Amino acid sequence: MLVFKTKIDLQNHLLNNKSNKTSVGMVPTMGALHKGHISLVQKCVSENNITVVSIFVNPTQFDNSEDLKKYPSTLEEDISLLKQVSDKIIVFSPTASDIYDGNIISKTYNFKGLDKVMEGAFRDNHFNGVGTIVETLLTLVMPDNAYFGEKDYQQLAIIKNLIKTQNIPINIIGCPIVREANGLAMSSRNERLSATLRKEASFIYQTLMTAKKKFGTESALKIIEWVKSEFKNRNDLTLEYVQIANAETLQPVLRKQKNKKYRIFIAVYANDVRLIDNIPLN
Repeated sequence: MLVFKTKIDLQNHLLNNKSNKTSVGMVPTMGALHKGHISLVQKCVSENNITVVSIFVNPTQFDNSEDLKKYPSTLEEDISLLKQVSDKIIVFSPTASDIYDGNIISKTYNFKGLDKVMEGAFRDNHFNGVGTIVETLLTLVMPDNAYFGEKDYQQLAIIKNLIKTQNIPINIIGCPIVREANGLAMSSRNERLSATLRKEASFIYQTLMTAKKKFGTESALKIIEWVKSEFKNRNDLTLEYVQIANAETLQPVLRKQKNKKYRIFIAVYANDVRLIDNIPLN
């Protein structure tokens, strides 16, 4: 398995190994890989001749310096997991200095309001950081296809907007959320949960599924209030936000309309570990 640490080495390798008939796929990650990531990589490997997996904890998308410090770094374990999928995967694990050319700041984008709700309302400058690193990685590798998980559904919508506005000719492929046996959405942050808290956090998914059942007969506002009330009695789970939104525009829904797709989005603190999730409602 090839592991590249610098942009120039990766670019040189791709230039020497790509042709017009070669399909290149990419899976951008921040490492601490789990089955959710691996499902993206497996799909990428099955659909492309070359697969590039980036492992880079991007500092510009963290609004909380402590969260950045605590984010797990498990490069050797990540590489071992990837080898189980294919030893032909190309791993790109650069330093922040190399990626940002020594100037670690994010660009500013106009995401047409997609970044102002939900995660964007609680994480200052987060999506500018995401946009900066994704644009950097995609223009560096120039894959035919790039794969992202729907757990970060808002991020996926913003990335689709990004490649359109920046005229980057890449196919963005969203992939279903992979869940633990108890329904908890797989996340690198789950490793910071105790066994007891990990079990308790399954309440997040259970609540979303009940909200989906209610969506057929109750108003969006009534369901939102019900979810809020459900979390009031949870000692170790603190609701940060819950929102029912249009699946395309991500704007909050006040009244349901026919022929529109909706999703429910949620962010919860399990003690000091922040967890997000979402599911389609129709």
